Amino acid sequence: MKRKKPSAGTFKSILRYLKPYALLLVITVLLALCTVGGQLAVPYFVGKAIDEIEAAGQVNYPKLYELFGVIGACVAAAALGQWGMSLCNNRIAYKVLSDVRRDAFRKIQRLPLSYLDGRAYGDISGVIVSDAEQFADGLLLGFTQLFTGLATIAGVLVIMLVMRWEIALVVFLITPLSLFCSRFIAKRTYSMFKKQSEVRAEQTAFIDEMIGNLKVVKAYTHEDENEEQFGEINGRMKQCSLRAVFFSSTTNPVTRFVNSVVYAAVALSGALFAIANSAFTVGNLTTFLSYSNQYTKPFNEISEVVTEFQNSLACAVRIFALLGEEEEKEDGTETLGEAEGRVTLTDVAFSYDKERELIRGLNVEAPAGKRVAIVGPTGCGKTTLINLLMRFYDVDGGSVCVDGKDVRKLSRASLRKNYGMVLQETWLKEATVRENLCMGRPECTEEEMVEAAKAAHAHSFITRLPKGYDTVIGSEGSLSQGQRQLLCIARIMLCRPPMLILDEATSNIDTRTERKVQDAFARLMQGRTCFVVAHRLSTIQTADNILVMKAGKIVEQGTHKQLLEKGGFYRDLYEAQFAE
Repeated sequence: MKRKKPSAGTFKSILRYLKPYALLLVITVLLALCTVGGQLAVPYFVGKAIDEIEAAGQVNYPKLYELFGVIGACVAAAALGQWGMSLCNNRIAYKVLSDVRRDAFRKIQRLPLSYLDGRAYGDISGVIVSDAEQFADGLLLGFTQLFTGLATIAGVLVIMLVMRWEIALVVFLITPLSLFCSRFIAKRTYSMFKKQSEVRAEQTAFIDEMIGNLKVVKAYTHEDENEEQFGEINGRMKQCSLRAVFFSSTTNPVTRFVNSVVYAAVALSGALFAIANSAFTVGNLTTFLSYSNQYTKPFNEISEVVTEFQNSLACAVRIFALLGEEEEKEDGTETLGEAEGRVTLTDVAFSYDKERELIRGLNVEAPAGKRVAIVGPTGCGKTTLINLLMRFYDVDGGSVCVDGKDVRKLSRASLRKNYGMVLQETWLKEATVRENLCMGRPECTEEEMVEAAKAAHAHSFITRLPKGYDTVIGSEGSLSQGQRQLLCIARIMLCRPPMLILDEATSNIDTRTERKVQDAFARLMQGRTCFVVAHRLSTIQTADNILVMKAGKIVEQGTHKQLLEKGGFYRDLYEAQFAE
């Protein structure tokens, strides 16, 4: 994930997410004014009440009771305003959080596979889960305290200027020191919070990777090395978190010191005015001291908001960087109906890294209804060829055509509906067996689903599950790898597409079941164009054409018998597997 500093675009993006809740924002502002108005009125009436107590036995009780009633009403109005504002702020923050996560997840669906292949899944999930949460927390805190803080500062300044501008001037001159200190610290804490966000994403990615591959870790007794690596990441997380929290926490003590200076200056100047001028009463001095506290308190709160906002901004930058990533190139405008299955690759050139050539000048002709096998050593480009056929990636040069139509001119959805794909790595969603089988054809009948499961030899073990076809599956431990792959095979048999791609589709199945599934595949492949990627050469001996790939090029092609008679690279591969 590319790291950037917050820019005008970041703030525009935040405002764009706030725009649908403009009415709630207006209500929040009005409630903030109500809260601040009630809080600011209390010191004024308290001062008035003090002035009604002139000396022992000289107390204007009727006026005091009246003022107490007014003070109670002001406190109640402020409390209700605060409660209503919190409700609105919560609603805004969590709706924005929901919108951001929705858009981020939707964005992932539209990003090219090259983006996802080049990043740790934990990093991406960390942006959607952790960073979005931190962003919402900062937003909530900001709305709760920023509005009331700014309104309080403005309101107190106006009242103090009206009552005694000389004392207000003293407060006004000292206050910038607090702002300077807060700004000085905040500018330096942002980089620390950004580093914390980056290390947290690295930690999330590592944990996600290790938990997902724990069996491999245990098989190779790599636990100690993992703990050591996690300890190193965790140590960096602790260090940058402590630095960020320490430096950000200095804001509050510094501003409180400045606030104490303000309070002392108001007390001294107010006392001198009360001695020199009888019009400036003790009640006025009390009011001014209360206002000086109310004036300086928001600076402490705002300093805390600024600290939290730095963390929120660092997370917002990562979120909007994801949302701003370039989506897949524009989809084709033509629609591919029911394909005949004639596939042609002409002078294809492609590489994942533009500085390292992978495929160049590749030519393949797959007539409709024929079986084409792709073999070769690891890293020769077999899976890459599949990626180009499915248009997971677009070619850098040349063309891939289906029924004479360049796939770049076809919509991806219409192209992929004509392909059925079974991979070596199985994927089942957290749902019932029925929902997993019918994913490609949700409108299929019960009989068709059961027939496909029987054809894939999956029906017997499905009926032994607690609830049969209605059993919820998806977690790694609920089914064996072989059973999971049988379900994937049944899913593709239910769809019956005109073209098939089988990438080591029977690699996790025992030999006896594999023979049965191969028979089922043979029936399924009749009249369909099939691309079969295989390492076990015994599974592709009946293919109409075998493409032998090496270093991104087709070095040989022909039938199994022709390639053996040729005595080239294919024969070397075959004899390496069947040396006896």
